[in-house]
Amino acid sequence: MTRHARNCTAGAVYTYHEKKKDAANSGFGTTSRRIGKDSVKSFDCCSLTLQPCRNPVITKDGYLFDKEAILTYIISKKNEYSRKMKEYEKQVKQDEEEETAKANAEQQKKLDKFISTEKNIVSSKAVKANEQPSTSGAISNVSLGKRKELPSFWVPSQTPAAKVSRIEKPDSKIYCPVSNKLLKAKDLIDVKFTLVKDPSDKKSLIAKENRYMCAVTHDILSNSVPCAVLKPTGDVVTMECIEKIIKKDMIHPLTNEKLSESDIIPLQRGGTGFATTNEKLEAKEQKPCLQV
Repeated sequence: MTRHARNCTAGAVYTYHEKKKDAANSGFGTTSRRIGKDSVKSFDCCSLTLQPCRNPVITKDGYLFDKEAILTYIISKKNEYSRKMKEYEKQVKQDEEEETAKANAEQQKKLDKFISTEKNIVSSKAVKANEQPSTSGAISNVSLGKRKELPSFWVPSQTPAAKVSRIEKPDSKIYCPVSNKLLKAKDLIDVKFTLVKDPSDKKSLIAKENRYMCAVTHDILSNSVPCAVLKPTGDVVTMECIEKIIKKDMIHPLTNEKLSESDIIPLQRGGTGFATTNEKLEAKEQKPCLQV
């Protein structure tokens, strides 16, 4: 009996394991790895800083941010837009100046041509008489006056210059860094988490595993529990509470306000590592492709 193992190289088939092993050793191909629980952010962490939020705010699409982080992001994008707009306006001004100079040069060229024509009025017969055929049998570009048109690439002054890259007009809109949808500071909604009341647990808020609970049912919130934010007050409740309690009469259980479907914003969770909770649990690293 022959020995069958992963590292057996006596087989005639190039196995999947051997292919993966060779790809890892050579540095070519795309490397993929499944993301675990420790590699995914928690539900109450900012999508930019990946740290627990001090002043949490949420977008209309359900992405949670720290207020300081998202406002800093918006201000930096506005400053970047102002800088790019100044460069674009400078480019437009230079284009207008070049067009004006080109038009003036063309007009001056026509004027000089007209003046030279008026000064040298010669009959066509005299011009033909002065023309002498070329003595050489071969046609030479230099003798026909095409010296200046020849591409002398070895001469520094004749080398082609690289064109300056054009600047496109910048977009004044600011987009969400996660969803790439339109983002406005006035659309950010303050979120109010309900702290877990446990006198025996004296750890700091960041060190606690169970930090927050549902504002209505007091269920512990985590990445495995679907949550939603009630827009009028910013309270965080579980989706189970919304389905079983709130959607029956669409009234806020804490303030008795009338709610609509747009007032319920599902909170985008970070992940648990299980396929039932998240869709994208695989990280890929792009490497050079080995072409045959």
